[in-house]
Amino acid sequence: MAIILIRADDKKKILNALADIERHAQLKINGKPKIVPPELADEVIGRILKQKIKRKSKQAVMVLVEEDTTKSIIQVRKIHPPAHLVVISDEYKDYSNLKDIYGKLTPLKGYYSLKK
Repeated sequence: MAIILIRADDKKKILNALADIERHAQLKINGKPKIVPPELADEVIGRILKQKIKRKSKQAVMVLVEEDTTKSIIQVRKIHPPAHLVVISDEYKDYSNLKDIYGKLTPLKGYYSLKK
């Protein structure tokens, strides 16, 4: 299971990115995406990328996907969503921190999973 952190300027771009993850990257999202404070998302991504974030996000969400980290990274690299996506593997200490707070976060309204 992998965690994908999505940062964007608005909710519409986040919803489009979620649809791209399912339709084009063909990853299965577990449960509902959860709203993450944008400051936390910027902090986590800055630590993972080991560089200062140039542009602060206005909205951010976190999703859990069924596929493993390697497959998730490969599939996400193939798509061009309107948001910044980062797949977080269990190698990072932020992975366990995000997984711990996942249940406490508010679900994103307006998201509906792709029906097959």
